[in-house]
Amino acid sequence: MFGQYTIPVEIAAEGVSLAIERDDKGFRYRSTCNGVTVEKEILTRTGTVLINPVEPLHLPKELAKALLIELDKTLVVEPATTKTVFLTFPIEIGVFITANETVEVLDIFSLRPQKFTLYGDPRTGVICKYWRSTVSATVPAVNPRREGVVQLRINNSTSDWVTVTRAVFNAYTMKIYYNERLVSMRATMKILLRNLAETTFTDEPLERGMTKSLELYTVRKLQVPLTKFIMEAGL
Repeated sequence: MFGQYTIPVEIAAEGVSLAIERDDKGFRYRSTCNGVTVEKEILTRTGTVLINPVEPLHLPKELAKALLIELDKTLVVEPATTKTVFLTFPIEIGVFITANETVEVLDIFSLRPQKFTLYGDPRTGVICKYWRSTVSATVPAVNPRREGVVQLRINNSTSDWVTVTRAVFNAYTMKIYYNERLVSMRATMKILLRNLAETTFTDEPLERGMTKSLELYTVRKLQVPLTKFIMEAGL
């Protein structure tokens, strides 16, 4: 499903149907996902369509700027060490049209239900997209139209044993890569104190030959001043 297509195009996959057809105005776009239909008129005579996984921030509205992944198992990390685990994360699917060296977002949809949570104090906390993940020692098998895999390097820079139950990320700075069978990211959690850590993403594919997703915040020309997330409300 992911990739670049020449218009006209028609795609039917698990839970999703999508078509762009020529009409007298230009092109007509129509998609249906989970019973929700989107229709648009595209006033152009040329163009190509790109479909790729995007940051899970945009549905049902852009309420959150962070992603909180709750771990299904508590991790106890020894002092002064770095360990690697694999988690899953939800994806949304973006549809873009490109013409005359410009890119526009046509549609965003997801096969996953949307959940939110609050990280931190009710008055000053951060609204996060919520996801619960298994913890794996190797890359788990996932459905790439529904979820991806994040390789998380946990660096405990303290002299204490530290417990980790969740990871929170600045989702605008996700670096998503994909191929036909896998959507993935690489991330690091640096533990600074027993209850304080920072998380960042690495702009590198998990496997050779993967394609980098077009980032929505760059398409929309949004400025993202911070590249890391400071977990100061507990791990």
